[in-house]
Amino acid sequence: MTGKDKDYQSPTRQALFRLALSLCAARILLDLSANTTLQSPVFALLSILLLYPVIGYFTLGTSLSFALRQRLALILRPSDGLFVGSLAAVVSFDSIVTLGLGLILCTAIMGSQNRYFIWALLGVAVGISLTVALRIGTVVPSSNVQLMILIVAAVVCLLQINIFRRRLLVVNGLHDALVLENGWLTLRNFRLFGSLSPPLRNAVLSGKKLSVGSQQKPLTIFFSDMKRFTQLTEELDSAQLTKVMNSYFNTMSAIVSRYGGTIDKMMGDGLMVFFGDPGSHGIRIDAINCVSMAIAMKRAMINLQKRWRAEGIQAAPTLRIGINSGVCEVGNFGNENRLDYTLLGRSVNLASRLETAAQSDEILISSDTYQLIKDAVYCVSKGPLLIKGLAEPVNVYLVVDLHRSIEADQLHPLKHATR
Repeated sequence: MTGKDKDYQSPTRQALFRLALSLCAARILLDLSANTTLQSPVFALLSILLLYPVIGYFTLGTSLSFALRQRLALILRPSDGLFVGSLAAVVSFDSIVTLGLGLILCTAIMGSQNRYFIWALLGVAVGISLTVALRIGTVVPSSNVQLMILIVAAVVCLLQINIFRRRLLVVNGLHDALVLENGWLTLRNFRLFGSLSPPLRNAVLSGKKLSVGSQQKPLTIFFSDMKRFTQLTEELDSAQLTKVMNSYFNTMSAIVSRYGGTIDKMMGDGLMVFFGDPGSHGIRIDAINCVSMAIAMKRAMINLQKRWRAEGIQAAPTLRIGINSGVCEVGNFGNENRLDYTLLGRSVNLASRLETAAQSDEILISSDTYQLIKDAVYCVSKGPLLIKGLAEPVNVYLVVDLHRSIEADQLHPLKHATR
């Protein structure tokens, strides 16, 4: 709805308003005719009043240009005010009748430009002045007249409220649709919807301005990749390889979602996930959920291997995983033209190094992660290991399985890992 449209009501709506005003005027003039000697002029005026809404409807409902119809609507507003002012003067400004007539007039021009109010008020002033000057006469309205005018005013107000309510629903629906469409269009500019992290995706959809910035948070970081992936690429053609990788990432992504992790990157056959941002259940629960996710991935990988071998793939790859917990710098990195929501820091580097050091089907975790999950997960110490890229040996633990004594709901992914 444009700014012009809201200032011009439909001919039908304006005719209904003027019909209500004419009914009120006709009832008042009937009382006036019984108390004055000017019956013929009064009945002549009654005829004009009954024709007024019809004339207004056909005048505004013709195939005239929008600009001309808007000008005609502006001209008719003083006439509306003239009726209200004259009727209020005729009933000696009876409070109930004047209130009802005022409600009808205000309801009719509600939502219009200020100039419509000004013209209507000018019409009211002229109507009062003419009635007093011409000494048309006055009448004390009966209770029936008062009741009728209040009922008509109430009906007009309810109709207008319903119209505004429906208009508001339409506007809200259009606004929501535009926001959603704008979000999707913006996401298309990012090219890959699924590659955006939840914070970036939510910021884009909500229309928030994205900017470079980061903060330090305690996180648990997960890295995995396929061992024997190079052999797999040599054995399969591109179509078969695509099918295998899609089944792998679909399965692993579903597990990440179930345990509440945030996928940072999918790099070739590698996967980077972190826990603790954008939402956290506490560093201990985040770490337990991460290790539980790794165990679930290891089991899912066994099923995938069986499926791939059944499909004739001999060099079925295995999975190796590295996990570390620590404080990381997390946020938007890059520039305003290209942002990447990711992690930086020594803790991230160590998790990546642990994944590289892991053997087939191994889940290696650092001492920091072990201290957080040792009462929930059974692990075996591999002792201090010299990890490639690190100067000092690192205490490393091999994850075996969850403790059987842990209550099922304590590690339930939907209880602790939902976002």
